[in-house]
Amino acid sequence: MIDLSLKRHIFFLPGLRGPLCAIYYPPVGNSSFPRKAILHVPAFAEEMNKCRRMVVLQAERFAGAGYGVLVVDLYGTGDSSGEFSEARWDVWKADLSAACRWLIEKGTQKVTLWGIRVGGLLALELAFELKDQVDRLVLWQPVVDGRVMLTQFLRLRVAANMIGGRERRESVNSLQDRLLAGELVEVAGYELAPALSVALMQKNFLKLGIPTGISVYWFEVALLEDRPLSPVSQKVIETWRSDGVSVVVSMIIGEAFWATQEIAVVPELVDETTHWLSWGQ
Repeated sequence: MIDLSLKRHIFFLPGLRGPLCAIYYPPVGNSSFPRKAILHVPAFAEEMNKCRRMVVLQAERFAGAGYGVLVVDLYGTGDSSGEFSEARWDVWKADLSAACRWLIEKGTQKVTLWGIRVGGLLALELAFELKDQVDRLVLWQPVVDGRVMLTQFLRLRVAANMIGGRERRESVNSLQDRLLAGELVEVAGYELAPALSVALMQKNFLKLGIPTGISVYWFEVALLEDRPLSPVSQKVIETWRSDGVSVVVSMIIGEAFWATQEIAVVPELVDETTHWLSWGQ
């Protein structure tokens, strides 16, 4: 039971392999479950923790604009059951499908998927499976190619070993070889499973395509004004638009909050996202 007197409702949602910690932000207004709701698809590993403050700020703003918002910690992450070493891509999709069903069962007719970083890739795959329920994708600083993200993630371990002065030299390639051989690899406190790394390497916006009838809101953050989108982002957007997809693109000046040492916020991103989603209702 959702208590409308609460700003947010925390509960555990049944997932494929165990309970998932979930937070539901009811919309400001008379209905606790509007016809349209937003399901958040989180970032990867430590980026998820860095993004938490921004997620709360945006979820509250979405709720103020009349949306119900569901935020879920996926299996093996945050306060949900399981360990990160047990996390699998298909399990995460199943968890998100369960979250979407929960919204639909409460009366939601259309769901907007809001993905951050790798969460954008996960959201896009989910949109294919739930295309009758999903009508929009909101992408914050999306990772276009999972292979590039995995490389960046493994570099964290390589850099930490160099700074620590370890005698055994490692490289991204040697770490990838260990993963392909079936070995768990620890990176920045996260034990990465071979199955998850292989799945991540296979994900790419251009390979996935996009379901018919989906609208996209693409937001990126840069420190400098007038900084263009990366060539690969431009290619994806041009390809989608040529296929008849409506893609709104917005560049925001601010810090890379998903990767900063200290927790950072970009209020302008929250403002811009709320503006476009409110306009597009």
